[in-house]
Amino acid sequence: MLGVSARGLSHEERRQLAVNLTRVLARYRPILDAYIIEFFTDNLWGTLPCSWQEALDGLNPPQLAAQLLGMPGEGEVVRYRSVWPLTLLALKSTAYALAFTRTPGFQTPSEFLENPSQSSRLTAPFRKHVRPKKQHEIRRLGELVKKLSDLTGCTQVVDIGSGQGHLSRFMSLGLGLTVKSIEGDRRLVERAQRLDRELLQALEKEEKRSPQVTQAGPRHSPHHVVRWVEPTALCKELLLPLEPLPPCGARLLLTGLHACGDLSVALLRHFSCPEVVALASVGCCYMKLSEPGGYPLSQWVAGLRGSELPYRLREGACHALEDYAERLQRAGPGLRTHCYRAALETVIRGARPELRRPGVQGIPRVHELKIEEYVQRGLRRVGLDPQLPLNLAALRAHQAQENRVVAFFSLALLLAPLVETLILLDRLLCLQEQGFYAELLPIFSPELSPRNLVLVATKSPLGEAFSLLETEDS
Repeated sequence: MLGVSARGLSHEERRQLAVNLTRVLARYRPILDAYIIEFFTDNLWGTLPCSWQEALDGLNPPQLAAQLLGMPGEGEVVRYRSVWPLTLLALKSTAYALAFTRTPGFQTPSEFLENPSQSSRLTAPFRKHVRPKKQHEIRRLGELVKKLSDLTGCTQVVDIGSGQGHLSRFMSLGLGLTVKSIEGDRRLVERAQRLDRELLQALEKEEKRSPQVTQAGPRHSPHHVVRWVEPTALCKELLLPLEPLPPCGARLLLTGLHACGDLSVALLRHFSCPEVVALASVGCCYMKLSEPGGYPLSQWVAGLRGSELPYRLREGACHALEDYAERLQRAGPGLRTHCYRAALETVIRGARPELRRPGVQGIPRVHELKIEEYVQRGLRRVGLDPQLPLNLAALRAHQAQENRVVAFFSLALLLAPLVETLILLDRLLCLQEQGFYAELLPIFSPELSPRNLVLVATKSPLGEAFSLLETEDS
């Protein structure tokens, strides 16, 4: 999927992009506001222009992936069975043109070609207890942080929301950085400390077997701190140095790998402290941002008409476009889940009209169930009688519209990256309004890690040296 590079835009162009985004999101707000489980109860298909219905009706999932999302299968030639209306083509082109590009400057990670479960770019000790997705993330972000630390002369890295410490361990024991890890969940910190000890033992054994790979100097594990970081208040512990201050004083680099909700906002607020000289933050879980406080952050976006992003839009921005396109290409039976859930909603509303969009815990193996079996299990999960009389003809009619449900959801997913772009653009503008230098880079393979844009900020311009952050280490 094409897109715009934040780095290629001037400050004024970024502000204009924010204007364009708010206008587009306002225009297509009904699609973004819709809940797919209300497809039948709210007649969502009927809300689309008739010309759109004619173009999309009858398209199978692979055709939706290729023609609407612009992600055809390998070697597939995109062919349209009819001429699409200009308004639908405009939506598609606009969604591509205004979203930040999520394509990194490296090819699909070759680190998993030999073994899909083991990165060839990490040694065995650093892969233990770490899933492939996380292996890719900690290596890519860790290497970027190391380069950024070298470029800005940082004395210490602070990993905020460090969880089990996978990133912190790689940065400290793998890359030789001085790292403080801050995590609010004591259980995760205790597990991180156990994994630290395990890794140190494994590295010592590896060095005994292969003395030629012995690291120069002592190894230092991350320094773990149990502390919640509030988005609206400065955390003094976060700013304390671990080692005696050098003559130039502490120079901290803040990082967070998928810092959830307001935690990513907390990183931005701490960046204004004089001790902090660099930032590398990958956000996620935008629906958990506080209202107000978490968005908007910049004066520019706050002053734009239509800049509001309610929960539904921010939740939609967290979906994985590439993953869903791959599911469409495979056309697996799992795609029917949204259709089944929407049909269940009609039965729930018929039994209890005041019960709207109740949470339904995951029903296993949906693709193996008849629609009436799914509905009965769903009724039980929301506290209703599973033996309620069902209109099987109506359920079958709903099931026959499965591809329409998938098409509508694909439309919403096509627009979702615009919401993420506005949220991240607001953060860039907020930092620039304070006189800082900020860029966004696609750092992870989007197929492995959907939230793959890292916000990099410094207090002094890096100039041409910034390009070093975009390269993949050999």
